[in-house]
Amino acid sequence: MIKKFFLGLVIAIVLFLGFVATRESKFHYERSTVINASAEKIYPYISNFKNGSAWNSFDQKDLNVKRNFIGNDGEVGAKMEFEGNQEAGSGYLEMLSLTPNAEAQMKLVMTKPMHAENLIIYKLASEPTGGTRFTWSMSGDAGFMGKLVNIFIDCEKMITDEFEKSFQNLKVVIEKQ
Repeated sequence: MIKKFFLGLVIAIVLFLGFVATRESKFHYERSTVINASAEKIYPYISNFKNGSAWNSFDQKDLNVKRNFIGNDGEVGAKMEFEGNQEAGSGYLEMLSLTPNAEAQMKLVMTKPMHAENLIIYKLASEPTGGTRFTWSMSGDAGFMGKLVNIFIDCEKMITDEFEKSFQNLKVVIEKQ
């Protein structure tokens, strides 16, 4: 009886892991909002790592996070290394490309709580009705562990909820000026 139970358990685990293996590992999360300000006013907040803590909710998950800035902030090649608590994680951001008042592309490498490499793109575009549309996307390959985690946690909702909080924070910062 015990042997049958353990055999059944092993078969169930193998089938579950097979199911996980068939899931898509690549992801792309994107959200946007309109901010009542010009792209010129918003751009310094998306192109400079030091300005991120003023609005980015990911930066606010650990108020004691250690940050190390490498290179010239606001220029291609600049990096921000960070080491925070379990919620904030550890890793670095590297500025890959900048288009003044239009776009910033960054590489995010997480080392804790698990390894990940993602592309983050911030885009700014004028809205015909006024203001600027700010679009934030993050894409990458979650790998097997990411696929496994995504079975139990809605990672897209978790990440895009942080995008939405950040949008609200940025609106407060920008519209105060």
